[in-house]
Amino acid sequence: MKKGINIWAFDNKKTIEESIILAKKAGFDGIELALDETGELSLNTDKANILRIKNIAEENNIEICSLATGLYWKYSITSENKKIREKAKDIVKKQLEIASMIGANAILVIPGIVGADFIKDCEIVSYDKVYEYSLEAFQELKRYAEDLKVNIALENVWNKFLLSPLEMRDFVDKIGNNYVGVYLDIGNVVYTGYPEQWVSILNKRIKKIHFKDFKRSIGNINGFVDLLSGDVNYPNVIRSLRQINYNDYVIAEVFPYKYFSEQIVYNTSNVMDTILHSND
Repeated sequence: MKKGINIWAFDNKKTIEESIILAKKAGFDGIELALDETGELSLNTDKANILRIKNIAEENNIEICSLATGLYWKYSITSENKKIREKAKDIVKKQLEIASMIGANAILVIPGIVGADFIKDCEIVSYDKVYEYSLEAFQELKRYAEDLKVNIALENVWNKFLLSPLEMRDFVDKIGNNYVGVYLDIGNVVYTGYPEQWVSILNKRIKKIHFKDFKRSIGNINGFVDLLSGDVNYPNVIRSLRQINYNDYVIAEVFPYKYFSEQIVYNTSNVMDTILHSND
């Protein structure tokens, strides 16, 4: 397995180039970039600047392993508002295009939102409607992914939707395209289940993996902690990943410390080495 880190781990004052250089220095094989509404890599970034970012990664001998975004919390692909749903689909298409240009083989997409307790005034949509809107959207979008040879990876998040590995598995199978799979977030599972079970059940449908950790005793959004500080049984997770022959990226989704912000990058790299070499 290859070791990656999400750009959200870096101080937001750093440029993408500075983040890439630090990720490489800390020993990562890849970096997951993020698409924003405005800024250095955004919906409005032109081709020349996208290729500039690709060249920076190549010059530093690091892969851009995937392309995330937080925009789907604002523009839900399952909103009751059709204009918002169409905006979300346009973001998926833009993500796919940019990923194709920068050499990333997957994009992170939130498959829909029934509700989210940590988002103020979050729109609440009936579960059955969310399922219908989401399935319809990805049956449309799968052809764009296939054309560009970039995977749409649907992440399990705290969205009150696709709450079990069986439902996630069956949902992906209904879409019925090899370019639509799962972005399995290990830490997000812990609140309601066991990540190693999700790994075994989802199997080859898994396109990318986020490494996080979570403390059940806290039980809310503040329960996310540094790797190996929570309740994820990482030896079992690694064992399950090896059993399904997963060889792609595991990508740390962590956030900078208030002080000495770069230290999270080095600490996470070291801890991931320990995790990835467990059961050797």
